Amino acid sequence: MENKKKFFHLHLISDSTGETLIAAGRAAAAQFGDCLAVEHVYPLVRSRKQVSDVLSAIDEEPGIVLHTIIDREIAAVIDEACREMGVPCVSVIEPVLEIFQSYLGAPNRRRVGAQHQLNAGYFARIEALNFTMDHDDGQLPHNIDEADVILLGVSRTSKTPTAIYLANRGIKTANIPLVVGAKLPEKLLAAKRPLIVCLVASVDHISQVRENRILGATSGYQDSYTDRATISEEIKYARQLCAKNGWPLIDVTRKSIEETAAAIVALRPKLR
Repeated sequence: MENKKKFFHLHLISDSTGETLIAAGRAAAAQFGDCLAVEHVYPLVRSRKQVSDVLSAIDEEPGIVLHTIIDREIAAVIDEACREMGVPCVSVIEPVLEIFQSYLGAPNRRRVGAQHQLNAGYFARIEALNFTMDHDDGQLPHNIDEADVILLGVSRTSKTPTAIYLANRGIKTANIPLVVGAKLPEKLLAAKRPLIVCLVASVDHISQVRENRILGATSGYQDSYTDRATISEEIKYARQLCAKNGWPLIDVTRKSIEETAAAIVALRPKLR
């Protein structure tokens, strides 16, 4: 019998775009080939309120926590809360800063996001990231035509991490979940500007990821959420929608987030 990969939650908290942290987290996770990280990325975390929301999400789906929070007070709140929850938490940047400080002396002040040059490209990425976070999981569909890319897909097809990755490249991305029998937003069907792409995966892949998602949950999921026959119907529905509307479809079963994003970027000039 073929061994199934083990899934674990990887929480990545950044006070900037999260690019540095995502790269570090994936580099470490790649060393464990029999495990697959379910990424939760929290960019632009700079206030106690934002930290509180992030910690609630971690408490619901415990796992490894990595952060690059420069503000010492906010970082301390994260570290202490993780200790109380019993989850491993590591500041990716603090040990490096300490080495620099021991050699160069203490900096005048710590600057959030100092690794990013404040040029037009940087502000474009921040604008895209803000747009993407505001339009995650079907939120704020009224101005969805302002998106560069709209991702569709059933639950657990990596819509959110793919959208955030694209946003980090300056591409405004919205994502909308597909639910059998649920009416799609009229604004989506009328959209002319965005590239609309549907993400699908194999039944086995989606089932495994969903089973992992509910491991730490006490309620909120119906039995049909992980039922393979139900998932098969969801995928069939997604494929039919794509065929009907002429939307390109990408199977993400064996693709990394980077590969999926590259495929989407490659589609853009062809459809513009």
